[in-house]
Amino acid sequence: MKRIVAGIMAHVDAGKTTLSEAMLYLSGATERLGRVDKKDAYLDHYALERERGITIFSKQAIIKHLDTELTLIDTPGHVDFSCETERTLSIQDYAILLISATDGVTAHTKTLWQLLAARKIPTFIFVNKTDISTRIQRELADELRTTLSPRCVDFTLADSPSFFEEVASLDEGLMAEYFETERLDDEGIVEAIRSRQVFPCYFGSALKLKGVDALLRGLDRFTTETLFSKSLFGARVYKISRDKNGRRMTLARITGGSLCPKDTLEIRTRDGVIVEKVEEIRVYNGDKSQPLKEAKAGAVCAIFGPNSTKAGMGLGIESDDITTLSPPLCYRLILPDNVNPYEVYMKLCVLGEEEPSLSLLWEGEKREIKVCLMGDIQLEVLKHLLKERLALDAEFDTGEVLYRETVAETVRGAGHFEPLCHYAEVHLEIEPLPEGSGVVAAAECDREILALNWQRLVMTHIEEKSHSGVLTGSPLTDVKITLIGGRAHQKHTEGGDFREATYRAIRQGLRKAKSILLEPTFDFRIDLPLSNMGRALTDINNMFGEAKESIVTEDSATLVGNCPVVTMRDYPKVLRAYTHGFGNITLIPGAYVPAHNQEEIIAAKGYNPDLDDKNPCGSVFCKAGAGYGVPWDEADEKMHASPDAQSEEVEEGQVPQRARQLRYSGTIEEDKELMRIFEATYGKVKPRKAPEKKENSAPPKEERRAKPKPQGEEVILLDGYNVIHSSDRLKRIAETDFALARDTLIRALCNYTAFKRCKAIIVFDAYRVRDGKGSVEKCGNTTVVYTKERETADAYIERVTYDMAKEKRVRVVTADMQEQFIILGNGALRVSPDEFFAELASAEIEIGEMYQAK
Repeated sequence: MKRIVAGIMAHVDAGKTTLSEAMLYLSGATERLGRVDKKDAYLDHYALERERGITIFSKQAIIKHLDTELTLIDTPGHVDFSCETERTLSIQDYAILLISATDGVTAHTKTLWQLLAARKIPTFIFVNKTDISTRIQRELADELRTTLSPRCVDFTLADSPSFFEEVASLDEGLMAEYFETERLDDEGIVEAIRSRQVFPCYFGSALKLKGVDALLRGLDRFTTETLFSKSLFGARVYKISRDKNGRRMTLARITGGSLCPKDTLEIRTRDGVIVEKVEEIRVYNGDKSQPLKEAKAGAVCAIFGPNSTKAGMGLGIESDDITTLSPPLCYRLILPDNVNPYEVYMKLCVLGEEEPSLSLLWEGEKREIKVCLMGDIQLEVLKHLLKERLALDAEFDTGEVLYRETVAETVRGAGHFEPLCHYAEVHLEIEPLPEGSGVVAAAECDREILALNWQRLVMTHIEEKSHSGVLTGSPLTDVKITLIGGRAHQKHTEGGDFREATYRAIRQGLRKAKSILLEPTFDFRIDLPLSNMGRALTDINNMFGEAKESIVTEDSATLVGNCPVVTMRDYPKVLRAYTHGFGNITLIPGAYVPAHNQEEIIAAKGYNPDLDDKNPCGSVFCKAGAGYGVPWDEADEKMHASPDAQSEEVEEGQVPQRARQLRYSGTIEEDKELMRIFEATYGKVKPRKAPEKKENSAPPKEERRAKPKPQGEEVILLDGYNVIHSSDRLKRIAETDFALARDTLIRALCNYTAFKRCKAIIVFDAYRVRDGKGSVEKCGNTTVVYTKERETADAYIERVTYDMAKEKRVRVVTADMQEQFIILGNGALRVSPDEFFAELASAEIEIGEMYQAK
């Protein structure tokens, strides 16, 4: 039986849930026909969905019809949940685009059509509510060809001569076949649909079950199964959710190989590769589910066990998915006086996993929580979830618009980070890109100037966070950031140094650039009585919007255009008031454009980039044994490297002269500085003279041999809390569930020590536990220690290091500088958390390769 996955998409109130119910009923998947108005729809089983009569969360159902098993992905239709709809596109073979015959092609329909076109998803179109439309089928078909694509073909006329002729005219290969036989085989039509050369259109009424059976037959006859790799595993994660018991489940489609319970998944994160075990796999059909012993390629399933997955993530051979829609509004959460806002924020992070577009912002200084949303309906849903899951009656303020920033012209920036015993320098070029491009990272730096491993680290730091602009502190977008130069030190450079240098280089470049403030817009469609058209056009002009299209009939008018969110967000209420309820408006997030009142917004925000401690613009240099800050506009003169160093013409295999000079002179400068510090501490260093040879002198004393280093087994000591908070990923987990972060680290250590045949001791502070006697737990080659009362992890590590380092090879993982010096004095080796996480990631990759080889 052929297996395909199809998502059903529509604008709000087009009848999408009704069509889903009709398809389920006619295929025999359900015994009765659910109704939205009766609140018994099979797929809308969430209480708020039935109460409001709208789909809020995407769900799946399985339909078996003729020779096809169709996994139907039901998506929300309301514009506030467009992000949820977009995430399901990554797992769809086909899409069913539903259009209401009474509304026609709306602005939201066009947005969905553009998303499908960008993903190149073959699309079937069903025009619903034809029984109550004043237009005949031919008029509706003409509208589809005019507003969506001339390749829309009426498939209710399939197998007729006119049908064959129309389809053949859209493809040269089909045209040749038609001229030869005067008809077309299904195979050619299937391929034309698959390649988006033809869009099948069906017409009917889902409520009255008209035309739905024809759509089901079309999906069986004119679709083909996607071919996946049988040997290489792959999966696309499109949603994170929780079952009725609160268990975390990863909803994904298997796109290669297969997956079974007890298998392990290699999950790529910013901190490296994490290996997690699959506990259970289930396949859902509505709110019912059943376990799977094996999920084969093509299956859409729920995976239980992994905690590091997130929506949009690619597993195995799949890369991460990128979404384009983002919320334009930000609301401040207003909590009761007796509620701890930070505890609420930690719990909200769980909701953030399920709805990634729900961007959570914690402002520590004000102890405030802000959430980014698409609109009022999503705000209402969030209130309901807070009440249901957290028993919290919360309110939100009126919200503010989310601005962005970009640059008008290409500019270069440089960042230097050199406190004592640290060193990194980065040179970047920032250039503007078209709207919607986001932030693109690239590298055009010679490896002789900066080693490849450091270049990759810079690229990671460019991509790992949302960089703030310098006008209002809003996120930077629509730019290409290119690495063009840099410098590292052989002894003093650590991974975190390049993070600091990269961030400072971006900020310095932005301070030099001519920045542009971007504001979000709405694409609107206004339907209103003709007598109110003049008022609407005047309002649009006063709101700095533009009516790009107007359609006028005998007694009504339709206006289509674009307008800033900040001026139009409250306009629906105004429209209903002056049209006495006869006016209707549809608002869809549009493009970000230059703000119509940039200077006014900048003045209102009062942002000073030079006072932003979290996003410094200046650099740090070393002098007299200490680091000192240099303002951004003075830093260029002090940089050690030049971004143009690699532009020299040199022979193959040679280092450019400028690069050699920089590398050599820089080392001398640093050694001189270290020597100056040494002499200031211990006195002037006098050059040694060679001893004069004397006759009959005593034989030279035997040189004292260096104390041999211990050759025993390797032991790794870790400062637990310090290491967890040095990892962005573990820190994020710890904010929600510290026990999970701790167990994740311990599990990784168990794998590492078993593979490397060494031992590890991870120490956690418990010195504040009254009457605490401490405890020791064993997990394979890893020992977990909780210190006793009044004993810190530092003290424990120092004591154990002193005892062990005499006979064993001891390495201590910590970011505490003071503790590192004590460790060196005790004869152990220090390892930074970044270096150790890199070792863990490398070991996980080797383990995975060995596992696959076996």
